[in-house]
Amino acid sequence: MTARPRRTPLRALLFVLLLSLVAACAETDATADTEAAADTATATATATEDAATAEVTITHAQGETTVPTNPETVVVFDLGALDMLDWAGAAVAGVPEVPNLPEHLAQYAGEPYEKVGTLFEPDYEAVNALEPDLIVVAARSSTVYPELSELAPTIDLTTDDNDFLGSIERNLEIVGEIYGVQDRVADALADIDASIAAVNEKAADAGTGLIVLTTGGEVSAYGPGSRFGIIHDLLGVAPAVEDVEAATHGDAISWEFIAEADPAHLFVLDRDATIGEDGEAASVMLDNEIVHQTTAWANDDLHYLDGVNWYLVPSGLRSVQAMIGEIDTALS
Repeated sequence: MTARPRRTPLRALLFVLLLSLVAACAETDATADTEAAADTATATATATEDAATAEVTITHAQGETTVPTNPETVVVFDLGALDMLDWAGAAVAGVPEVPNLPEHLAQYAGEPYEKVGTLFEPDYEAVNALEPDLIVVAARSSTVYPELSELAPTIDLTTDDNDFLGSIERNLEIVGEIYGVQDRVADALADIDASIAAVNEKAADAGTGLIVLTTGGEVSAYGPGSRFGIIHDLLGVAPAVEDVEAATHGDAISWEFIAEADPAHLFVLDRDATIGEDGEAASVMLDNEIVHQTTAWANDDLHYLDGVNWYLVPSGLRSVQAMIGEIDTALS
């Protein structure tokens, strides 16, 4: 008798069919995952490319300049601007040679950062060799803006002594726009406003103040509207003398001038020590019989200001915060 062929059990057929379906689904999912990954990679590459080519038009102290966002190579000729750019995470490649830097910028004295001249005079060959995407000038270097702007997009972040806080706000907002940190900028400016309000409360009952600078054995005074006038104009300390000439290097005065003004607080800046020049220290110069007659001396209210912040880096975010803090401490 011929044997009948054995039939495949129904369960086995169903199992084989199920395996086929699973394999087909897995293949479809794998294809979908591959396509999704490819789409994601394409989108990321496109976004990266767009970010790399994005530009923004900046209005600054000398006009308008179109600059790349998040520039990869930045050259800076002003320490206040360097302070802001460093805070924003800028890729700074070139900086000026300077005698002193605040602690938070001390790394820029090192070899990784190309020295591109001084605060006043660029080394144009060094700048050009870096092929910068952005050059930033301000104050001392603002006069060479035309020449530098021929090498790369250049902006001028010079501050206005008559609108110091407004200038700081505008410059910080410019940096925030270039680097996409507008939220951080808003928070920082709110903190500064709060600190200024707190100092003004103390200044209301603190008496008068006089700002003096010593250099080369001479002394000069600064009042409202001057380069250090924020002590009066912004922080509310009443000036001991109203009509001090608002000159860049101050109004030359005598010891008798200080005695007659008789300030409750004497704010002192030693320029020679700040820029590394030899000269008699401010503390020695002021220790004389005439200055001893003042209320400030009698109450031990001579306040020696941090020259690096006040003289070299007065327009940086962190330097401004430190300057406000100094006056707050002095009035306490």
